[in-house]
Amino acid sequence: MIAEARPLPRLKRADRGLPVIGRLRDYLADPVALMHRQWTTYGAVSVLPVFGSDTVLLLGPDACEEVFRNKDKAFANGPAWTRLVGPFFRRGLMLLDFEEHHAHRRIMQEAFVRERLESYTERMAPAIERGLASWQPRAGFASYPALKQLTLDIAADIFMGGAEDHGPEEMDRVNEAFIACVQAASGVVRGRVPFTRWGKAYAGRDVLEEFLRHYLPMRRATRTSDLFSVLCHLETEDGERFSDDDVVNHMIFLMMAAHDTTTITVATMLQYLGQHPEWQARCRAEAQALGPRPTLAELEGLESIDLVMKECLRLVAPVTILVRKTVKDTTVQGVAIPADSDVIVGVQYSHLMSELWTDPTAFDPDRFSEGRREDKSHRYAWEPFGGGVHKCIGLYFAGAEIKTILHQLLRSHRWSVDASYVAPLDYHSLPFPRDGQPIDLERLVEDHTGVE
Repeated sequence: MIAEARPLPRLKRADRGLPVIGRLRDYLADPVALMHRQWTTYGAVSVLPVFGSDTVLLLGPDACEEVFRNKDKAFANGPAWTRLVGPFFRRGLMLLDFEEHHAHRRIMQEAFVRERLESYTERMAPAIERGLASWQPRAGFASYPALKQLTLDIAADIFMGGAEDHGPEEMDRVNEAFIACVQAASGVVRGRVPFTRWGKAYAGRDVLEEFLRHYLPMRRATRTSDLFSVLCHLETEDGERFSDDDVVNHMIFLMMAAHDTTTITVATMLQYLGQHPEWQARCRAEAQALGPRPTLAELEGLESIDLVMKECLRLVAPVTILVRKTVKDTTVQGVAIPADSDVIVGVQYSHLMSELWTDPTAFDPDRFSEGRREDKSHRYAWEPFGGGVHKCIGLYFAGAEIKTILHQLLRSHRWSVDASYVAPLDYHSLPFPRDGQPIDLERLVEDHTGVE
């Protein structure tokens, strides 16, 4: 029986925040604290003034589930993300909806079948080895920028098949372009205005377009195992293929998604493994039990590393919130939400609810072990990859990349992090540590058997 809809709750005037930006400053300071205040005061559905409009904030796994299932097709991705980053990730898979999204996803899914994931995994190892060999271990090593460069190198190799015509300085420009496009989400001035977030993002999009279109003819002409070439040649049984514009748009979005989300997850794992040496030793023992270049199946068998990865995805979700736009009147948890409403889905909050997790702010990877499985407290208690038809298409690729990096890092290095350290996360876009996340890093000395 469907609960009778009631009027959308209104926030008290004192809660409306600052002129124009509303509660944005509160979100940037501490999004989880803001969400908790909304949850305890207003419940699962509330109004959050942002950028001059009353945005609907949805919290808790039940509300999230209704949006992800989207039974009445009331929630759309494209209009919501377009408002934040549309000019820079236009027509990426995340910005498409309904039949068009289904058609593009059906083609792209072929790029992430098991056979291709195995090939991508095999190609990752050399790029990671080269990247880690260039690290200069020391106390206070800035791990985040080093990881960001590493994941960009992996993306250039696995996604692009290499960038043979672009040297290190030019690849630095590509990296900066991705950062500019991602950070446009919190821009207040929304136009091509120099020195603003959007102005920098427009310039970044130009760099990425030029970079990819330079290689497009070569990838169209040859069939290789990199993702760029795969997207150029994918074809369904009905003869559906991507146009040149489709390939470029999807590549920009996929490289961003793989680049930034993987970086923050690995950085979070480094922090907590550095603060919990017993878990670092446990994971290292697993890594050393395998050869230097494990297969996808072997990576999937790394139980301790998998538990740590899942726990770090819970503690710091790579995407803190998801956004939607209602294209018609609907209800969530019995609350009426009118058409043309901006909607925020608070993914991160579900990961830290005491109703779902034991001591939710504590690092406790065993909560995902078969004996406990706290993530089974609700189907959407743990949702770092979203859900429904828009669930991350590259989640298995991301898992393979994260585990490959950790596997090699554990075999070659040891690190520590002060127990009191809390990463000062910047939430202007995808979360990242403003201080570069320093760790005390040292290289392991190996004998001829490869064991420390």
